[in-house]
Amino acid sequence: MTQSLLPSLARVLASIDATRNLRALYALLMGFCVAGLLLAMARSALGREQDLLGALWLGLALAVAFFSVNATGLMLMDQARGRTVRDPQDALSQALRGSHRVLLALLVCVMVSAVGVAALAALLWATRLPWLGAPLLGVVLPLGVLLLGGMAFVLVILVGPLAGPAVWAGRHSREVLVFLRGRLRHGLPETALLMAAVYLMVALATAAVSFVVVTGSQLLAGLAILGVGVDLPARQLLAGVMGLGPRGLNASGVALQGGSLGLAALIGGGVVFALALVLPTLVWLRGCCAVYLAVTEAD
Repeated sequence: MTQSLLPSLARVLASIDATRNLRALYALLMGFCVAGLLLAMARSALGREQDLLGALWLGLALAVAFFSVNATGLMLMDQARGRTVRDPQDALSQALRGSHRVLLALLVCVMVSAVGVAALAALLWATRLPWLGAPLLGVVLPLGVLLLGGMAFVLVILVGPLAGPAVWAGRHSREVLVFLRGRLRHGLPETALLMAAVYLMVALATAAVSFVVVTGSQLLAGLAILGVGVDLPARQLLAGVMGLGPRGLNASGVALQGGSLGLAALIGGGVVFALALVLPTLVWLRGCCAVYLAVTEAD
């Protein structure tokens, strides 16, 4: 068992090369930037009490993020298979046609989980009965802990990470559900070990990116303000790096200063924030593709 897992672990650890896939990086970065712009428009509309328009922009932002993630996943699946990575336009076209399979598979899994939660809630309600409550609670308590914890574990380790790669590999929704059920019954420990390696890589990538962004932004702020004399407050110069736009900056109690210079600082910092978000996401998506290929080829 250990010897059979070593090649799979090596394959998963090789997912760090996702940052070299410039097509996937471009697709995900553009998708997140557009989604962020739509989200800012939604916040602006909600701030003007235009709830319907805000909900529309919010829905569009979620749709753009969802389809861009699926388009990026298709390109990363090509990379994981050792194939020529398709163009972003082709990947987006394929994502628009087939990403509903991911939603359908996830919806079925959520409905199954909801049935289990409803049954558990009914048992908890029955513990209020005077003649049955105490002994029933003694049974329901450990059962509920194991049930809810187990469902959360399966959703985080199996369903969430592998439903997408199964679709990107060409499976339909029903085939995805069959695959997930098979892994749940016969391969959950191995899948959990491989996904733990993916999450560890993502944590390390996030720590490395955070160190670069935080250290670089602090040094740049010192150079720009103290060394060169850029007439901007340090907090505003670094606001975009922290994911704040003009509205978020004003909400934090800092007025936007510097006119076009201050706005340019927010835009440039926003690009850095998007890159810091995209790189760990690329590693996670590539790792999920590698885990899917590892467990399917081992069957």
